[in-house]
Amino acid sequence: MQFKALLLTKSPEGQRADWTELSDADLMPGDVTVRITHSTINYKDGLALTGKAPVVRRWPMIPGIDFAGVVTDSSHPDFDTGDEVILNGWGLGETHYGGYAEYARVNGDWLVKRPDVFSAAQAMAIGTAGYTAMLAVMALEDHGVTPDRGPVLVTGAAGGVGSIAVTLLASLGFHVIASTGRQQEADFLKSLGAAEIIDRAELSGPAKPLGKERWAGAVDVAGSHTLANVLSMTRYGGTVAACGLAQGIDLPGTVAPFILRGVTLAGIDSVMCPRPRREAAWQRLARDLDRGKLDALSIARPITDVLSLAPEILAGKVRGRIILEVG
Repeated sequence: MQFKALLLTKSPEGQRADWTELSDADLMPGDVTVRITHSTINYKDGLALTGKAPVVRRWPMIPGIDFAGVVTDSSHPDFDTGDEVILNGWGLGETHYGGYAEYARVNGDWLVKRPDVFSAAQAMAIGTAGYTAMLAVMALEDHGVTPDRGPVLVTGAAGGVGSIAVTLLASLGFHVIASTGRQQEADFLKSLGAAEIIDRAELSGPAKPLGKERWAGAVDVAGSHTLANVLSMTRYGGTVAACGLAQGIDLPGTVAPFILRGVTLAGIDSVMCPRPRREAAWQRLARDLDRGKLDALSIARPITDVLSLAPEILAGKVRGRIILEVG
């Protein structure tokens, strides 16, 4: 079996990416082989493809932290030939060959069966970004954030995690405040269910220890000063789900929100999330995500466009979600 893949290599001259032909002998160990039909591009993929951060930890590497496809061979007890599956994270595209290829061989424990309500393309419109958004919403719920407690904030609202978080929270009855640096996307965000739009500049500067209480909960993709501001303005007993570092990996804040307002900072890790929790997230996505809105915030592109898309996603120029069609 021969197949095409995007291969990242590293030399003293730097990192390069080339479309190349591989065989099944080149695939990594695993008990399930999948013919990949769709993938996507997340912020983390943009970092890997451009080399802006040390995402890749094994060389050479096929990047892509997500894929959807069909099982072609399996010795795993939970999967049979023909099963339609999804993989998000588990080191894919970092330490294990990822989704920017026509085939992958993986550990079956990493796979989730694709919910029937989603096509493979829709599953990748969701991808790690949307699955992470669902984990963040579930964390808010776990800590008692309900619509009657007050508004919820979503930072980076026009991006991948943000756009799906806005859609999910609005469908669950929350008053959603969407923060974005792209004011031209206001109508788009309102179409997803945002009730208010604020400029990210309100949150991107140095934070006060405590600010005016504005929201009961938040989903933050930015980190750094933005997260510090979000925490400082969270209402008493509220929760902030942190799942990104688009502004920075630092957190230049104080303990004041935690010890004076009882605020909770909930960390969201989608990569190594245990299988029962990720299956629950996908079941919730199947139940709560408006598929019409999902289609409206998604666009399909051929997998060969991924290299040109990488700098765009890092620059915040990508709206919503991109589905990459493989093969």
